[in-house]
Amino acid sequence: MKGILYGIGIGPGDPEHITLKAVKMMTEVDIIAAPGKDVKETTAYKIAVQAVPEIADKELLPIYMPMVLDREQIEKDHRKGADSIEACLEQGKSVGFITLGDPTVYSTYSYVEKLVKADGFETGYISGITSFCAAAATLGIPISEWQEPFHVIPAVHQLGDKLDLKGNYVLMKSGRQMTAVKEILANSGRKVTMVENCGLENEHRYFSVDDIPDNAGYFSLIIAKENPEK
Repeated sequence: MKGILYGIGIGPGDPEHITLKAVKMMTEVDIIAAPGKDVKETTAYKIAVQAVPEIADKELLPIYMPMVLDREQIEKDHRKGADSIEACLEQGKSVGFITLGDPTVYSTYSYVEKLVKADGFETGYISGITSFCAAAATLGIPISEWQEPFHVIPAVHQLGDKLDLKGNYVLMKSGRQMTAVKEILANSGRKVTMVENCGLENEHRYFSVDDIPDNAGYFSLIIAKENPEK
């Protein structure tokens, strides 16, 4: 019998955010996979092993998918990762691909999962707490209330120079563009808060655009609310 591939969301950083279902699945699978050259050096593994120490004794499978802009190279890396996983599944071993946040939201798992599923293998998703929900809780603010819509944007530079949709915005992974992001936010008239490295030891919270450093890190999550009173 062939093994099953699971994408396991482990939340944004705090091991206590890992769900009971994720803990159970990491305990049960034969192999733990993570995106990186060395699984034990990945942020996802370092978080997961605190909640499930026994994964340190499991077989580990690195899935190297560097962040590059070359579309052809990206697809090659996804294919290579899928092939590595399928080799394990063919042996009847189950694989748990651990990923920060939730595997359905901007996750590297989804790209590989599509290929593995298309090749006839069984796959699944184990939901995790998203970074923006955890960040909002950390800041002590709701993302949306009543009939307010909210928009999740992976990188603010894709927006151009306006945040003009009705409702609130969540801006994910905008650290590399922070100087430009801050200018857009300052001109938006919105109430801006940010969490950098949510749930990690080096977490920082900011409560205005002026407080946000230009050199903020990759895991910087911004909430920009339309109504400054909320």
